[in-house]
Amino acid sequence: MVTPTLDWSQCPAVESSPGKRSGAWVFKNTRMPVSTVFENLQDMSVDELVEEFGVTREQVQAVLQFAAHSAEAPAHRR
Repeated sequence: MVTPTLDWSQCPAVESSPGKRSGAWVFKNTRMPVSTVFENLQDMSVDELVEEFGVTREQVQAVLQFAAHSAEAPAHRR
């Protein structure tokens, strides 16, 4: 099974700019890559991510919800 690539442009909590992190998707108004959440989620709680990386709980939750919603089968999307 092929996992589709997420279209992060549809997530309001993130942005991509060539001048920030070589265009990687980052949390809005930060230089923190979205990938940091997924790389550290196994070992850190959302509160620890917020404290360690200077993002808001709302930003982390928005990214996680976006990823979860994007992973749903098309028939289950709202």
